[in-house]
Amino acid sequence: MLSTDDNRSSIHIWVPNIFEFKGGIQVYSAFLLDALNHLNLKVSYDVFLKHDTQTIGDFSSYSNTRFHFAGSYPLPLRTAVFASQILTGGILKRPQLVIATHLNFAQAAYRLKQLTGIPYWAVAHGVDAWKIENPSIQRALHHADHILPVGSYTRDRLIAEQHLDPTKLSILPNTFDSNRWHIAPKPQHLIKRYNLAVQTPVILTVARLDSFERYKGYDQILKTLPTIRQQIPDVHYILVGKGSDRPRIEATIAALQLHDCVTLAGFIPDEELCDHYNLCDVFAMPSKGEGFGIVYLEALACGKPTLGGDRDGAIDALCHGELGALVNPDDVDQIALTLTQILQGTYPHSLMYQPQLLRAKVIDIYGFDRFKQTVGNLLADWQQQRV
Repeated sequence: MLSTDDNRSSIHIWVPNIFEFKGGIQVYSAFLLDALNHLNLKVSYDVFLKHDTQTIGDFSSYSNTRFHFAGSYPLPLRTAVFASQILTGGILKRPQLVIATHLNFAQAAYRLKQLTGIPYWAVAHGVDAWKIENPSIQRALHHADHILPVGSYTRDRLIAEQHLDPTKLSILPNTFDSNRWHIAPKPQHLIKRYNLAVQTPVILTVARLDSFERYKGYDQILKTLPTIRQQIPDVHYILVGKGSDRPRIEATIAALQLHDCVTLAGFIPDEELCDHYNLCDVFAMPSKGEGFGIVYLEALACGKPTLGGDRDGAIDALCHGELGALVNPDDVDQIALTLTQILQGTYPHSLMYQPQLLRAKVIDIYGFDRFKQTVGNLLADWQQQRV
């Protein structure tokens, strides 16, 4: 248990944003803050948010948490303002620990440590931690008191590429709210919306359709469809998400003559995501640049067979193949064969066809209770080392 006997009984948490944009880092940071507050430690938290301007939602239970925002400043000035906030806050308030939920912030944490001796942890999500060439970030990593990669894939790359001490890295994987995701029959309103038959086999991907996120593999699935249709003529692919890459994707669909078996669903609100998972027969995202992939956990919590790439953090989300199928994201033939087998019920992995057991396993491994327990253990170990 962290002590409150001196004026340093606090933890400062530096995050890009939580409230006004929902990406993987934002969701992870929100769960981390929630876990810290649920641990009921006698500690105050100062949360510094670079891009947010206000809290959204009810945080009345976070009585020991203060939020500090830099998002109202013009973007060209925001980095300087945020750096001033976190460094000044650290120097004046002298927290026991700084947790940076993005590796870019580790540079400021290292500077603060030089000035004050305050220890810091840094979270490593994925592409932000791969092939780091910035000397300042490299230096900050080597001087961090602890690094928290979200999975073994990122951990192993950090150790190999940055020659870090393995004992300084502890995995704190992504988590999810299991209460939001449940197993249900295919929603009739979505069957009607997308003009499907009840028995139509559906492949689903949920991703931002931006050019810099093509690594998620939706192009590969489009390329598999002519082959899959030879075995499963009525297969239908639903790609959920919006972004600047949509015109190119539409051109690809036209070139492959897939108009009748592909739906670009565009943006859907969060409250419809669970229904879309339950609509599909397999969730597929054969990515090769994903740090982890919370969408895999959400699909699994809905009891859905899930396919990911074997070249990135999907390896962790699918537990090295224990929870789903891992394929070479560059091998269209392998992806087509695996999706065909899954849809035909012949893929040699019985767990994928046991929805309740699949859901129970992903909750046991990646549910919020396990995440909170891991955070508590990390803090307890750190506090013990300080004694």
